[in-house]
Amino acid sequence: MVERVLVVGPKDCLAMVDDIAPKGFEIVKALHNSPEQKAALPGAHYFVGFVQQYVTEQLYKDAPHLKLVQMLSAGYDRSDLNAARKSKVPLCNNGGANSVAVSEHALLLMLAVSRRLITQHANVTAGRWHGNAPPTVHEVRNKVLGIIGLGTIGKKVARLALAFGMVVHYYDIARLKEEEEDALGVRFRLLPEILRHSDILSLHVPLNASTQHMIGAAELAAMKQSAIIVNTSRGPVIDEKAMTAALSAGKLFGAGLDVFDEEPTPPDNPLLKLDNVVLTAHLAGPTYESNVTRLRNGFDNVQRVARGEPALWVVPELA
Repeated sequence: MVERVLVVGPKDCLAMVDDIAPKGFEIVKALHNSPEQKAALPGAHYFVGFVQQYVTEQLYKDAPHLKLVQMLSAGYDRSDLNAARKSKVPLCNNGGANSVAVSEHALLLMLAVSRRLITQHANVTAGRWHGNAPPTVHEVRNKVLGIIGLGTIGKKVARLALAFGMVVHYYDIARLKEEEEDALGVRFRLLPEILRHSDILSLHVPLNASTQHMIGAAELAAMKQSAIIVNTSRGPVIDEKAMTAALSAGKLFGAGLDVFDEEPTPPDNPLLKLDNVVLTAHLAGPTYESNVTRLRNGFDNVQRVARGEPALWVVPELA
């Protein structure tokens, strides 16, 4: 019997499938929540795509033959991990497929906030040239970058930052060995030290019970008033109201944010009215190149499971 791979995603992702899908499988492509998705689920052996929100008890009832749920996302905070655990079907993320894209985006936000890029652009396009007065801007060279979460993305951010001449400190519950720190060029610091000494703070942690609002009012108050905070992980790891208050009061130099408490963020979010922020719409990860890599990793995992091998990149809580 030919096994079925159901791939679910937006049009741009599905358009890439035919070029790299493995032979020997029935490949079914479907848009999110489409009739095609619902019709294909009962006979699916592999569920691939931006599918974390479908991981519920109902999924395993609707698709009783599943051997693998392969997410193309890195995050899985919308998945029901208890349901996945009961099913005994491997639940895997994208294996760092978007790590290059997100790490580049994090550096983009650091530089854009440091140089007040949006303010400068607005001045030029409005015919003000320098404006009433050129904004105060900063270089990143010799600045201390504090990375919270030194996983695949965090390590790539560290390498890029070092190329810009920054000093990189990190905090992670999984600490590197000293020789690994030497090889990467980073140094471990405890979280209070990271907060006090960082000129730029960059967050690269999953969203779970231990990271929800890990950066709250007290943590923000411990940071330098000249500091920049960058978040490309998940919005709720920061207390957004407390951060907005700090930014409004000049307690931080600025923020570069790709993620928010609520997405899309509502039009009355006071963050949108601040001139010391650079905001993007949770688009750090989905570049053309990363979407190809997501699918490549996903189909590789499908073939591994089909051969009877263990799946790669099972989410840590289920590994």
